[in-house]
Amino acid sequence: MTINFTVSPSFPTERISDWYIFNTWLQRNLSLPIHLELYDSFGAQRAAIADGKVDFIYANPFDASLLVRDKGFRAIARPDGRPDEMVIVSAADGPAGAIRDLQAGTRLACSDDPCVNTVGRILLEPANLDATNIVEQRRETYIQVARALLRGEADVGFLPVDAFEALSGIVRRDLRVLVTSEMYVIHHVFLIGPALHQKADEITHLLVSMHETDKGRGILEALGARRWQTVQQEDVEFMIDIISTLTQ
Repeated sequence: MTINFTVSPSFPTERISDWYIFNTWLQRNLSLPIHLELYDSFGAQRAAIADGKVDFIYANPFDASLLVRDKGFRAIARPDGRPDEMVIVSAADGPAGAIRDLQAGTRLACSDDPCVNTVGRILLEPANLDATNIVEQRRETYIQVARALLRGEADVGFLPVDAFEALSGIVRRDLRVLVTSEMYVIHHVFLIGPALHQKADEITHLLVSMHETDKGRGILEALGARRWQTVQQEDVEFMIDIISTLTQ
């Protein structure tokens, strides 16, 4: 049986080849046929999940809730280190120096990442901005979100911290961070579907020991991670509860 593996579309596009290298490493070390399918949007990935085409996923926190509670997936590992956070940014020469400076009619550039957008909208509340008084502009990638700001097509943009830091120094110089989220408990997480539950210990051990070899450390570095660590079920349930609260 071929294992279908996918990764949340929230990662920077320049890491596409690195995820394929990671997948090859997985196949060789697990001696399993693993097919990596990368989707260009969250909607396309969720359609694949609904159709039962995903067995193993590096999921964003928003999708983890659906997968664990509705699809029987099990969390096994997450990145060690800082949690997922996001920033609201504007052009450096824009009029707003803080969130409260934003006015009704603000043009917002964002991707279709539900987790980033949910947190971002909460961070806009001090300016009394919501779906009724902002002009939302969807972009396919975070590079396009940054470009919209630099071209004056949007006033603010939502970006994950990792995506912002992956921008070139020249681009970051021309952007201003208005606010950074401080959620602390939200992480991407590796999840395995019911077909892989019997291999949970084997896959988990492989992931959390990945940093112990030169090859593994090199792949981790390319993916922007230091190491993977095991996930406790109660921590996952707490994260899911936070996400559920934010989306109510």
